[in-house]
Amino acid sequence: MQHRIIVLGAGYTGATAAGRLAKRLHRDDVAITLVNAEPDFVERVRLHQLAVGQDLKPRPFDEMFAGTGVELKLGEVAGIDADRRTVSVVDAHGAGTQELEYDTLVYALGSGWNTQGVPGTAEHAHEISGRAGALRLRERLAGLGAGQPVVVVGGGLTGLEAVTEIAESRPDLDVALVARGGFGDWLSDKGRAHLRKVFGRLGITVHEHAAVTAVEADRVLTDGASVPAAVTVWATGFAVHPIAEATTLEVSDGGRIVVDRTMRSVSHPEVYAIGDAALVRGPGDKPLRMSCASGVPTAWQAADAIAARLTGAEPPKVPIRYFQQCVSLGRKEGLIQFVTADDQTLPKALTGRLAALYKELICKGAAWGVAHPTVGSMPARRRRTAPQPTGAVRGDAAGQPERTAEAAA
Repeated sequence: MQHRIIVLGAGYTGATAAGRLAKRLHRDDVAITLVNAEPDFVERVRLHQLAVGQDLKPRPFDEMFAGTGVELKLGEVAGIDADRRTVSVVDAHGAGTQELEYDTLVYALGSGWNTQGVPGTAEHAHEISGRAGALRLRERLAGLGAGQPVVVVGGGLTGLEAVTEIAESRPDLDVALVARGGFGDWLSDKGRAHLRKVFGRLGITVHEHAAVTAVEADRVLTDGASVPAAVTVWATGFAVHPIAEATTLEVSDGGRIVVDRTMRSVSHPEVYAIGDAALVRGPGDKPLRMSCASGVPTAWQAADAIAARLTGAEPPKVPIRYFQQCVSLGRKEGLIQFVTADDQTLPKALTGRLAALYKELICKGAAWGVAHPTVGSMPARRRRTAPQPTGAVRGDAAGQPERTAEAAA
């Protein structure tokens, strides 16, 4: 009987995990189902480009996974019963809600925008955490006349990329950034200086140390000012999909699934969580930030651990660390801020056109890696699964729940 693996979500992490599992395990031994709401891969790190009118390269899953044995199930995940090991999926083709059974589940539903509970945000602000939101913003921006004010709220990586992309593509608009903290205060001196230089050249007004208290149809209210806004873009961070919190899986206060070093749930060993959905601790025991840079290595780790356990090998536990933060500042400028393993800023930074090219290579590499999931671990070999001992479905080879020291702590 085939071991049933279901992967929920086909973003960078889910698609990578599904493809990597397909190349690690023999097709006769496993049935891999990838559940996703859309039929093609969305380059989330480029959604600010989509929002300003640029077209992204289509990447249909039926082409990406052709010949791999991965079955794509189009639909919305409606619920998970982690004790019965079932997933409820609302079929995209109108076939109603179906219940899928799994032996191993990979949870990669990711995250969406976080309104932070600020009044008026959901009603009046735009988001770019998903393709639908980016397309709505694209339509709204296209309808703006010259001189209209656009405000981007959020001084992190997403906010910086969105505001510079808008200002570069629409120099006729009055573009502003509102940041709760200091402008680029986490960057090195070189990084901050370059950021201010680019913002000055693009004519972007910066309101720093300004906490937004409300969003209205034509303005953003802060704790000290009223900023005119024909369009408000909300980019203050992400919130995970709420489904995990409604299950019996152990989750953090923010709803992220608590996992061990192999991305295995500490409460349900047949469940693995990756990407933004997982609470993963990196160097210094610090939780990894929600990002593509964090997510893809967790997908590698989970897929290799699943394959190892099913084939009787020792699961790898490769440390996940950071090297840089990559920021596009429009199409012609960029900023690569080098960091320590635990994401602390180093003095060194790469700026300008070279940094823009560097970031473009990172983006292209991330998309290429989804279609080539064994990159960095060649050669790939499909291994046969080993007989599973009685009682091992909910635990390790001895039939007991596996819980690492890190997870127990």
